[in-house]
Amino acid sequence: AQIERVAASESRICIYGETGTGKELVARTLHEKSHRAAGPFVTLNCAAVPAELIESELFGHEKGSFTGAAQRHAGKCEQAHRGTLFLDEIGDMPPAMQAKLLRVLEEGEIERIGADKPTTVDVRVVVATHRNLEQLVESGGFRRDLYHRVVVFPVELPTLRQRSEDLPALVEHFVRQVSAQNGWKPIPFTDSAIDKLKRYAWPGNIRELRNVVERLLLLAGAVVDAETVELALPAGHSSGKASTANLHGPDHGG
Repeated sequence: AQIERVAASESRICIYGETGTGKELVARTLHEKSHRAAGPFVTLNCAAVPAELIESELFGHEKGSFTGAAQRHAGKCEQAHRGTLFLDEIGDMPPAMQAKLLRVLEEGEIERIGADKPTTVDVRVVVATHRNLEQLVESGGFRRDLYHRVVVFPVELPTLRQRSEDLPALVEHFVRQVSAQNGWKPIPFTDSAIDKLKRYAWPGNIRELRNVVERLLLLAGAVVDAETVELALPAGHSSGKASTANLHGPDHGG
């Protein structure tokens, strides 16, 4: 309901949630339900780009602006013109870049490395993080003025542990998805298998569930039962070990 409410607006949204809860999926949904849906959806994971490269990734550079800059490069902000720019793990953005991002949000302008004048961009910025930005602001790790620019409307994603009642529907969805991708015939899960999945803590959330469902389909015979689940869950949460006899792949029919 929150996503439906804010998608059509230009409000800046911060998606909070643990790793694997579906933050990028929410960001894509916000884009697809907005008036910018025909424009590009561009993502940048702030935690995955080295600090010395993030400025070029975000704002681009001119040819010859630094060693190795053999040609002009349009950054993510330019690529997202008239669309949505999704900045994942914004809490890991280096302080120097936070100041430059603030200018984009305030003035709608970027400056490529080596450029002699700014470029105007029209982007909606959606951010996400698994960290507590308020605590980062208090500790000096995140700019207070940037915080107030990007956290206009916070969306908190629940963990899979907090929404175990959704697990059967999610399992069914992933069974259909994985089976279709591999040309397998979907196989059912017993009630005891679902109960055992519900009792697991899911530290990797929905992303981990999808991987476990695929593992279960590889291990299972005619049905996925509690014993198969015991084999598929990580060591430490499982009393048994996967039998090598089952690891040759599924025989699920056409």
